[in-house]
Amino acid sequence: MAQPSRHQVFLLSPAHCGGKRAQLLMNERASFPLAERLRSPEGLPLGEAFSFLSGLYFRGKLAYAARFGTPHQGRPGALVITANRGLVPAGTAIDLAELREFGSVDIRADDERYREPLVRDATTLAEDPDTAVVLLGSVATGKYVDVLLDIFGERLLFPVQFVGRGDMSRGALMLRAAREGTELDYQPVAGAVRRGPRAARIGER
Repeated sequence: MAQPSRHQVFLLSPAHCGGKRAQLLMNERASFPLAERLRSPEGLPLGEAFSFLSGLYFRGKLAYAARFGTPHQGRPGALVITANRGLVPAGTAIDLAELREFGSVDIRADDERYREPLVRDATTLAEDPDTAVVLLGSVATGKYVDVLLDIFGERLLFPVQFVGRGDMSRGALMLRAAREGTELDYQPVAGAVRRGPRAARIGER
């Protein structure tokens, strides 16, 4: 398995901003605390908003990146892939209008509104040869990989244990790894087997 470099940054795939939970959070009449904070002048941290939208999967990614990411030269260990703003630190505050903008752009490699900001930020990140880049997201489709592989090549890694797991299982896996302090194994996305038979659920033997 590939060994991490001196510094390690995780790229977190985004939450879906067009589902029922997104509609609930973006409802201007919603009175629960998270929605009220999103509408406040201070806004809501991106990671917290996406954790609400995606549930266990994003919470797992966020906890895992916080546990094993290594900030370097002012760059945090967790960067979130967004639909139209490239790579954004998970702690960045967003407001209601920004969350709506995320939901207005399709995440497709051929959509320049998504591709251009991601290429810009990933190219900057790639300028540091001592930083390993680990994708915490699906490698079975091209919406992230088709863009990132062109920039990072074999430096783009992913957790081997993701193969054969759905989103909920991946989330549980990362939460357990973060809690236990046991890092997953990584390998380059380039040339890897990205699909496989169903993996055992967390806790199954």
